[in-house]
Formats: sequence, C-alpha cells, structure tokens
Amino acid sequence: MKHWFPVVLVLIVGLALTPVHAATPKNTLVMAWQFDDIITLDPAEIFEFSAAEYAGNAYDRLIGYDVTDVSTIYGVVAESWQVDSDGKTYTFKIRQGIKFASGNPLTAEDVAFSLQRTVTLDKSPAFILGQFGFTAANVRDRIKATGPYTVVLQTDKTYAPTFVLYCLTATVGSVVDKQTVMAHEVDGDLGHAWLRTHHAGSGPFKLNQWKPSELLMLDANADYWDGAPAMKRVIIRHIPEQATQQLLVEKGDIDIARNLGPDQIKGLQGNDAVRIKSSPKGGIFYLGLNQKHPALKKPQVRQALKYLVDYDGIAETILKGAMVPHQAFLPKGFLGALEDKPFALDPDRAKKLLAEAGYPEGLTLTMDTRNNFPTLDMAQAIQSTFAMGGVKLEIIPMDGKQALTKYRARNHEIYIGRWGPDYQDPHTNADTFARNVDNSDDAKAKPLAWRNAWDIPEMSRQTDAAARESDPDKRARMYLEIQREHQEVSPFVIMFQEIEVAAERANVKNFILGPAFDSNFYRHVTK
Repeated sequence: MKHWFPVVLVLIVGLALTPVHAATPKNTLVMAWQFDDIITLDPAEIFEFSAAEYAGNAYDRLIGYDVTDVSTIYGVVAESWQVDSDGKTYTFKIRQGIKFASGNPLTAEDVAFSLQRTVTLDKSPAFILGQFGFTAANVRDRIKATGPYTVVLQTDKTYAPTFVLYCLTATVGSVVDKQTVMAHEVDGDLGHAWLRTHHAGSGPFKLNQWKPSELLMLDANADYWDGAPAMKRVIIRHIPEQATQQLLVEKGDIDIARNLGPDQIKGLQGNDAVRIKSSPKGGIFYLGLNQKHPALKKPQVRQALKYLVDYDGIAETILKGAMVPHQAFLPKGFLGALEDKPFALDPDRAKKLLAEAGYPEGLTLTMDTRNNFPTLDMAQAIQSTFAMGGVKLEIIPMDGKQALTKYRARNHEIYIGRWGPDYQDPHTNADTFARNVDNSDDAKAKPLAWRNAWDIPEMSRQTDAAARESDPDKRARMYLEIQREHQEVSPFVIMFQEIEVAAERANVKNFILGPAFDSNFYRHVTK
C-alpha cells in the first residue's frame, strides 16, 4: 500500500495517453471530473458548480435538506431554530461540540461572522442574503451572536419562512473559522485573498491542494463531529476527455468517472465491474440573448430563435438520457414548476417572425460556448438549425472561466450555459431569470436577467410578491403565471433540465448524487 501513491500520482497527475493499470487503495476515492469552472474556494465568493460541490464537502452549513426529499429540512450547524410572531426574527441554537479543521471550536460568533462576511464582501452570491435587506452597513446589527451558541437573524420584511431557511442551505450558509480567516486578513479583506485558495471549514473533508484545471485533493477530517469519512483522501483530476475517463474507470485506475457522454455510457453497458448511476438535477441549460444587441432586443427575434432549436432531436441524439427537454425557468420538482413546452423546431415560423422584425434575409450572431461536452455539441446542433431559419451563428469556444467572465460583463451576443439552483426554493431561479431591479451597468445585483440587459420592473415586482407569499398553493400559482409570461417574452431560450450521470466501479458504495450540485457528497463513500 505504501508504494501505491507515487505510482498513482504519476498516473493521475501525468495521465499518459495509455495509462498503466494501478488499482486504487481502499481508503482513497479517485475521480475524473471536469472542474475548469472553479475560480475561488472562498464560500463567500463561490458561485460555480464545481466549487459548490467542493464547499458542500469541505464546509458545514447552517441548515441542510434531505437529498431524497427536499421538502424536509434539518439543522446542521444549527441544532434548532424558531421564528418569532413578527415573522422577521429567526433565532438559531448552534450545535455544541463542532470543531474546525484547525481544531478551533465552532461557536455562534463564527456563524454570525460568516454570514456578515458574505454580505460585507459582496461577491457574486451575496445577493442570496442581501435579498432579506442585509447590507454592509446593517448586517452586524441584524445578524449577531447573542450568546456562545445563539444567533439571531432579523429580516427586513416577512417572507415565507421556508424561503429564508432554504437560503441558509446554500453555500453562503457555510460556516468559516473566524480566528483562522482573520489571522490572514490583509487591508481589511476579511481574509478573502487567502481563503480563495485555502480552507477554513468544519466539514467532513479539508483541502489538501488545488491546482486550477488540474487537481483537487481533499483529506478526511478525522475529528468530524458527525463521524469521520471512510475515505481518508479524495483525489479529483480534471480530465476533459470523455474517452480517457471511460478507459480509466474500465481499468480501475479511477473509482468514478463524472463526465461521460452517451457513447461512453453505452460502451460501459454490460461491464459488470462498472455501475451507471444517475440523479435528476435542478440544472437548466439555456441560451441567454443580450438585450444590448439591437436585433436580439426585438421580441420577434427572441421568439424566432425559440423556434430554431430542435429540443427533442438534441435530447435524443446528443444527450441520450443526460437531459430532458424543459422550457421554463423552474426545474421540475420545484414548487410551482411549469412543465408546458410550447416551442418546437419550426423554421418557417421563425423566418416569418424574423421578417416581421425587419430581417427577411436573416442575420448573423455569435455564441460564446464552453469548450466541453455536451455544451459544444449542443451549440453545433443549434448552429445547424439556426441556419434553417436564416440565422448564421458563429460559435466562439472557450474554457468555462473565460465564458463566465465575458458573460458576467455583458459582452456576449448569445451565451449557452447552464444554471443550477442555489437553494431548493423557487425564488432561487425566479430571482435570477425573472427579476432585475437595476439594469444599469454598475448595478449591485447582477442576476441572469441583468447579464442579458433585460429591464423588467413589473415582472420583478411579481417575483418579489411571490417570495413573500406564505400560502404554498397561492405561491405556486403565482410562479406558474410568471413562467408563462416569461416563456413568451424573455431573452432566454430555456431548453433542457439536467440529469447527472456518473460511472462508478462496482465496489464503490454510497456516493451521493443529490438534486443540487452542492449536494453531491463523498462523506459516506465506502469501497
């Protein structure tokens, strides 16, 4: 066993074109995965799929939910809570006996600091807390420790209680070690520069090392308060080639392959040494149409493009079980999800709409595309069907970080990508797809509607009203109404809902693929 790691390090880090077989050790989980979207490891800044999964395994959050029944929420760091009669004051009892990886005890002060820090730093995910009226100016008064193990949180208005609690299940609900983080503070940054590449959590795993787009290695937290993981180490290697992932999992050189395409999955069928598992996800694949573009700003053009996607064809030929057609911003399984699919490939109808918009000869557009499967493959299929309607589409491939940076700056024409819910309440997607309260370039909140420069004051008011509605049935009806309007007028071509598929060696047990990307858990894995 002691000779295995150097051999596997050569295999995993070097990855020669023809890997040498080397069985993974019983206490180490080795995965192949595409994680080139990781920009930061700071929970106050994490807003990408892969980094969210890291945080879900390296940090404890205030609240959790049952991955098999998301309507069931429970305390993690928060042992219990109560909501006062005013509907705005939440009191959390913090679980005693939790220790950070540093050995420092976790207290109410760490919880309050973590939430305050997220609001104060005001990075991309800060809006999740900011939507309850928290600002850098007031957060220390409205989120505070009132005792060693008591935290009080006061919202600005009365909201559906589940809405508030589900937000605390998100990555921004991660609790960081105040003493360790502040020991690395520079120029008042609350330790942000340091935590972008380091770890200060109490989760079941702790960071060993991260090499962007290359290697992510985690070590078990042997003192984890809810039981140490069976896996002493998790080695995750960025391997974009699907065929390489298939070969490695077939040979047993890795335990789990995370990004196989339909051809690779088909190739593994009948292999008793490998098991295919899948889980419905809340991830939505869509096209974002920048409203700063004069053509895309026209309603007929937006409508035309929705009739130039072969939803069923892409699902059947490219995705093959990895996604299902879905055309509304709330994923199936969420309260108020709309399952109507009014759009289908119809080039003649699209041409008529383009002519009405003043483009009888068609037009030329560009689409920023992450250079991976299935995004690039979908983009090429869309390029073909756009051409059927007279739209010449130029695909601009780039890695995940480049695409996101350009998209967040509103410098795209069309962006193809996916969006995953930050928490299991419908407001998580309504807030980004159907709400934009400030469309200026220097806006504080920058949801997807803002990224596509879509100015929607009335729909934003409707979305806010739905978030405050405490009656679940009425609230569901409100979201259905918003989605129906959104389907017709929005600059979003919503296409598919994701089903995550992984191939694991038959001896791997209890790798959890949850409904969200931060609820894929390694803690219970055994081999």
